[in-house]
Amino acid sequence: MAPAPSETITTDASSENNNVTITEKIYTRVRLATKSDLSHIYQLFYQIHEYHNYTHLYKATESSLEGLLFKENPLPLFYGPSVLLLEVSPTPFNEPKNTTDEGFKPVLTTFDLKFPVVEGEVEEFRSKYDDKSDAYIAGYAFFYANYSCFYDKPGFYFESLYFRESYRKLGMGKLLFGTVASIAANNGFVSVEGIVAVWNKKSYDFYINMGVEIFDEFRYGKLHGENLQKYADNKDKNDQGSC
Repeated sequence: MAPAPSETITTDASSENNNVTITEKIYTRVRLATKSDLSHIYQLFYQIHEYHNYTHLYKATESSLEGLLFKENPLPLFYGPSVLLLEVSPTPFNEPKNTTDEGFKPVLTTFDLKFPVVEGEVEEFRSKYDDKSDAYIAGYAFFYANYSCFYDKPGFYFESLYFRESYRKLGMGKLLFGTVASIAANNGFVSVEGIVAVWNKKSYDFYINMGVEIFDEFRYGKLHGENLQKYADNKDKNDQGSC
């Protein structure tokens, strides 16, 4: 979709060389991802792999992500893999209408900027959600329901939170993580849990400040790759010894 004429120059943004510079205020919308967002989700998932130097492990395709996130017969809302997207714009978003079909009302917020923010990938991350042509995908939160015999209700496993570089250190992480926590609290989920990287002090401190409790007596364990495949039913070499 071509940029609307009003996007070229506004009181709070200027456009030059496929860049949009946002000043003074930036408007945000947090909403559930839809199928129209698949290409953006694919790119954002790749970028977080790139951030962690794990691109060699990135096996997803847009088709596989569609099968994961947008099944024909999905689980109840928020029980299956769920993605919240945070969009930004130099102009206000319209108030959301009744969202009965989606089951989640988008969250609108405004941030005062202390310094200009440059959207350098206008066409690559232009939102396809509606007819607002000056909205861009800034980041995402990925989570799904998990279960424990220690609780009588499910919680959320918070898989990842990621923002493109231009939109870091603006307070948007608090908004996005807080929205996930609000969904959990308002819908009967008992917790939001996940892996916190101890080597990333800023990330570690962020989650602590958001109220996350760290359990030092537990260590993260993972059975995967060749070690997992040893247990496949068609493997003759499975160890049948007693435990």
